Amino acid sequence: MIEERKREHVEICLTEDVQAPAEFWGDVRFVHCSLPEISRAELDLTTDLFGHRLQAPLVISGMTGGFDEAERINANLARAAEALGLAMGVGSQRAALVKPALIPTYAVVRKFHVPLMIANLGIPQFLPQGTAAPLDLPEARAAMQMVGAHVLGVHLNYVQEVAQVEGDENATGGAAALERLAMALPVLAKETGGGVSRETALQLKGAGVLGIDIGGLGGTSFSAVEAYRSRRRGDAQVERIGEAFWAWGIPAPASVVEAQVGLPVIATGGIRSGIDVARALALGARAAGLARPLLAPARESAEAVIRTLERILQELRSAMFLVGARTPDALQGADIVVTGYTAQWLERRGFNVNGLAQRRQPGASR
Repeated sequence: MIEERKREHVEICLTEDVQAPAEFWGDVRFVHCSLPEISRAELDLTTDLFGHRLQAPLVISGMTGGFDEAERINANLARAAEALGLAMGVGSQRAALVKPALIPTYAVVRKFHVPLMIANLGIPQFLPQGTAAPLDLPEARAAMQMVGAHVLGVHLNYVQEVAQVEGDENATGGAAALERLAMALPVLAKETGGGVSRETALQLKGAGVLGIDIGGLGGTSFSAVEAYRSRRRGDAQVERIGEAFWAWGIPAPASVVEAQVGLPVIATGGIRSGIDVARALALGARAAGLARPLLAPARESAEAVIRTLERILQELRSAMFLVGARTPDALQGADIVVTGYTAQWLERRGFNVNGLAQRRQPGASR
């Protein structure tokens, strides 16, 4: 049942340890500036993303929808996005396309003025999966209209699919399907934990997407979420698959670098603080997104979400002040040192870790 699976995903994320087994953002360190020569009061966090003005380079990443409590969660998230001028996405909307009675659990966000709203469907759903008819442009447009979206997020979630008993595992024709969508609609390609490589980023650019949400390894592992679901059902075989791929993927900071191909990059995957946001921007991201840290507050109230986000924004301001960056764009010129597994990954992949600024591609400023 669709509603039960959606409810179970949220409950597992709130009660179980589904974090990826390593934290990679700590591999990125700023070179402290003892004489920043700016006033903290003059910092300007405003950012343009896909032609929309945000008050800060932050995205409330898509989390949920499709069951009763999701309506309140999404309303609280949207109210916070409106109050702080941030971008927001919703969870996968296939449930509402299959069962229209679930539309209000997503459409509630239309009650609020969110400066950049991102709809959400998965690329597997646009491909033949068993006897199910694939989605096409009418359903994609309906999903966008449902939430008043400016952009359609198309998630690439095959790590979760292979660990899910109901998983859609036909990926044949995915690039062509994405290109068809991007020819007709503004599309954001979004990974969900596996990260995006340079090769895939170039393929996505060729398909015509507006931007890339790298969804790298380091945050919530949806393979782990599915492992817990299988354990609760007593399905040991599928549970072992979820456990085996718990730590699968490209570390999020490394994926930010890999995905620099001239498109705006949103960094997601383990963002937990304003310092992490600053690290992502310094590596070349246009914005950063987070989800799980906001889930428990969103269950409580919009005010709780706002408090959490304000703390993150204060940390971002402090990090900018301490490196002398007046704007998010200026953070891309900040001195950083990349160490640990992230540095090893990038070096093995042929990136000059000490010259990341030279590897960044022009034209990714919006």
